[in-house]
Amino acid sequence: MSGVSYNAVTWLLDRNIDEGRGRKLAYTDTVSELTYGGLQQQTCRVANMLRRLGVRREERVAMIMLDTVDFPAVFLGAMRAGIVPVPLNTLLTTEQYAYVLADCRARILFVSEALFAAVKDIVGRMADLDCVIVSGRNARGHKLLSEEIAGESAAFATVATHEDEPAFWLYSSGSTGMPKGVRHLHGNLAATADTYARQVLGIREDDVCLSAAKLFFAYGLGNALTFPMSVGATTILNAERPTPAVMFTLMNKYHPTIFYGVPTLFASMLHDEALKDARCGDRLRICTSAGEALPESVGNAWKARFGVDILDGVGSTELLHIFLSNAPDDVKYGSSGRPVPGYQVRLVNEAGHEVADGEVGEMLVHAPSAGEGYWNQRSKSRSTFEGYWTRTGDKYVRGADGRYTFCGRSDDMFKVSGIWVSPFEVESALITHPAVLEAAVVPEADPEGLLKPKAFVVLRPDAPLAGLDEALKEYVKQKIGVWKYPRWIEMVESLPKTATGKIQRFKLREHG
Repeated sequence: MSGVSYNAVTWLLDRNIDEGRGRKLAYTDTVSELTYGGLQQQTCRVANMLRRLGVRREERVAMIMLDTVDFPAVFLGAMRAGIVPVPLNTLLTTEQYAYVLADCRARILFVSEALFAAVKDIVGRMADLDCVIVSGRNARGHKLLSEEIAGESAAFATVATHEDEPAFWLYSSGSTGMPKGVRHLHGNLAATADTYARQVLGIREDDVCLSAAKLFFAYGLGNALTFPMSVGATTILNAERPTPAVMFTLMNKYHPTIFYGVPTLFASMLHDEALKDARCGDRLRICTSAGEALPESVGNAWKARFGVDILDGVGSTELLHIFLSNAPDDVKYGSSGRPVPGYQVRLVNEAGHEVADGEVGEMLVHAPSAGEGYWNQRSKSRSTFEGYWTRTGDKYVRGADGRYTFCGRSDDMFKVSGIWVSPFEVESALITHPAVLEAAVVPEADPEGLLKPKAFVVLRPDAPLAGLDEALKEYVKQKIGVWKYPRWIEMVESLPKTATGKIQRFKLREHG
């Protein structure tokens, strides 16, 4: 990618047409389909429309869009014109949208018709917003995407951007508070495809991809756009919520070869009584997991039932995709695996010194796909992006075999009797109990002001309540150690999570 001019759309999309895949199916969302040639034409129409509407190079357009064929058309169309698309979490509140739209100063908002209600009361007070374009059938008093591009040319001279030029922004998922805008570059997409997709997944042209994680999320963007398009594969998009029933239905209809999930979904698919005989199609060759560490019990149960491994990995919005992962024929459940080829990692203590095997340290990553920084957050950018290294905020232990095991977020870890306690370790022990479906652990001060583990537990429907509190405490003691057991257990109906499946422990700490 050396040289002055590089636009990621040329590499991701146009190359497929040049290599003879113009008629091959690129996307289906169960309602509409786009071949690679059709997608190329749509992106050109979007680029021409944006130019007609007066959006200039490097300005931002926001996207609150479901996973349909319109998403890649808008995302790539903006980039083709040198304009910066900003996909947003489709589950934010109205005021959160107001915050993010003001923060990124979007000139245009693309929004799916089904999501319009969340922004209808705020679009009129966004100072930088020129217009709203609706994806669907009803413009809701604004512009309709299909009508706006209908008369546009299917040809466009792709803007000669640079590989180090901002291509798109992604807002962090907000597992620790308000989301931050991460600026990613044109060269970052190929960096993730050339490392994880090619060297770990071994993705190929005949693959059919299905991602539970949505396109607005860094993990989902790689799964359902960068990776399949990098080899000319086919992708199944799902506009609905990724429930076990929905995912099994899609898998048996389209027979994906790669399924990208998250730990919560894998566990739900395994434990849904109504779907205990469901299968995953007949072509599935590999599954991946990210968002949170995959519990060992879930990985083993999935492999036993479906005969396919889940490659548990670690990624972040700041680094765009997975940088630490298990690999085919090198899977150890309960471990996050080894560094992805092309990435370097190190663990450091509070003083910044590297720790030895078996010691807990914060992970730093040397990554070819690191973002340029956070928008309008200079101090946070400096503390996260340290030269070539990116500070992840995750605590890990490296074993003598070179594998890394997740301990928790730096701000979630706490000490009991002077010893580090990993919330994830306690949660992993709890969910192996037959009565427990999900668990989250946070620190709570005892009457002396000392921190101890407190657990929030979601029970299985048939779980017996009598004596369960003490039984769970004793179970954890036997499983992982006396000092780690939860001193308090609160039964709840659900756990607060981001749209990407990460448990929002800060909300549980506030709940206290």
